[in-house]
Amino acid sequence: MTKSEFLAQLKKALQDKLSSTAVQENMEYYDRYIIEETAKGKSEQEVVDMLGDPWILARTITDASDGTDWETVYEAGSDRGTSSHEERGYHQERKGTHMFVLNTWVHRILLILFVVMLIMLVISIISGVVSFLAPVLVPLLIVMFVLRLFGGRRS
Repeated sequence: MTKSEFLAQLKKALQDKLSSTAVQENMEYYDRYIIEETAKGKSEQEVVDMLGDPWILARTITDASDGTDWETVYEAGSDRGTSSHEERGYHQERKGTHMFVLNTWVHRILLILFVVMLIMLVISIISGVVSFLAPVLVPLLIVMFVLRLFGGRRS
């Protein structure tokens, strides 16, 4: 697939999902990206193959337009000089959103501790119910056992 075919398919995939300004910004971004990568020595075909299917890329971009961090979409471009959101014209606000990511050992340890505490809570609830019912159930079971033992010898 050539650069022009890739960009045409991307534009077609984005047109009904984003505003015309956003479509144009994305088209300019990917056009610049392909030009920059070919200037670094890659062939146009290699760059287009690296970007992948334009329809999948368009889906990622449209999903990102409703709240995903733009770095997810443009993470490949972070080392190219046009990496800041302002240069690309994207101004994304985060309104109290925090995503918990288990990317450090501290987060993993906290998750393990949480799971262990949850298991201990369940065990303590079950043991509390058993200790509450034991004074009633044990004598009842003994009475039932004795009645069954002596009740079966009436013949």
